[in-house]
Amino acid sequence: MRLAFMGTPDFAVPSLAELIASGHEIVAVYSQPPRPKGRGQKLTPSPVHAFAEAMGLPVFTPESMKAAEAVDVFKSLDLDAACVVAYGQILKPEVLEAPRLGCFNLHGSLLPRWRGAAPIQRAIMAGDRQTGAQIMRMSEGLDEGAIILSELMDIHADDTAASLGDRMAHVGAALWPRALAAIERGGFTETQQTGEPTYAKKITSAEARIDWSRPAAEVDAHIRGLSPFPGAWFEVEADGEPVRVKALMSVLAEGEGGPGQVLDDALTIACGDGAVRLTRVQRPGKAAQSAEEMLRGFPVPVGTILSGPRSEGSAFSTRRGL
Repeated sequence: MRLAFMGTPDFAVPSLAELIASGHEIVAVYSQPPRPKGRGQKLTPSPVHAFAEAMGLPVFTPESMKAAEAVDVFKSLDLDAACVVAYGQILKPEVLEAPRLGCFNLHGSLLPRWRGAAPIQRAIMAGDRQTGAQIMRMSEGLDEGAIILSELMDIHADDTAASLGDRMAHVGAALWPRALAAIERGGFTETQQTGEPTYAKKITSAEARIDWSRPAAEVDAHIRGLSPFPGAWFEVEADGEPVRVKALMSVLAEGEGGPGQVLDDALTIACGDGAVRLTRVQRPGKAAQSAEEMLRGFPVPVGTILSGPRSEGSAFSTRRGL
């Protein structure tokens, strides 16, 4: 089949690799334009862009697929289908209708649960035990299209957004050959979504802040669901100023105290019910490190109470426990 592939992050690379290995003709790869990255703010191609170039595939990086020129180029490709994985742009109806068989998307949840931008993070944060990878026919609505193929996946108790995303990228990639064969062959029933939808809206920095008044299991799920990006965070005082620290990994622990209270020198923090021990953290401008390593050079005394969410404009408040 003559295919266009549309994707941007690392999550999408296994799908492109699978399509290449399956013998399909990849006539174009679409990805978000190179963005400034690193201390030097050098323009850097996306992971999909870099992989496609290494494989000798033509790459297109329009700023907007809504632009008339971008639409015309896409329509001129004479495609059988387009395969979309975390591309990051909205596709107009005339783009969706341009390929002979349609445009198809790999989505990281069991639709209609977690339609939207952050299904992997939201599933972990909500404490879901299962999720899945699905290939769906794209439509104008947000992740509302018919399901072509699904693979159920368990969410492990220690999964982070990174670990679950990595597994899902490969599980989802393996679905493409079977899905495209069925699409090309025709005669199969596409499954319409049923049930009440939930939405996986983009996660804001304010939402990523840890609310220590929640039960420990929910705090742990919050931390794992946001690891490594954007990172659940809290503030601790250093030299009279608040320092934002990201919590990247945690485990449930025993202990009691006021919400946000540091209970020991292993960075066990009391929650509304129970406690969590932070095991991996990251300070501004520093690499991620174990909590033990951080505490050697950045002590957080036992009894410190880390502030929870605060109303806009309120002062930072960290106090020492009695």
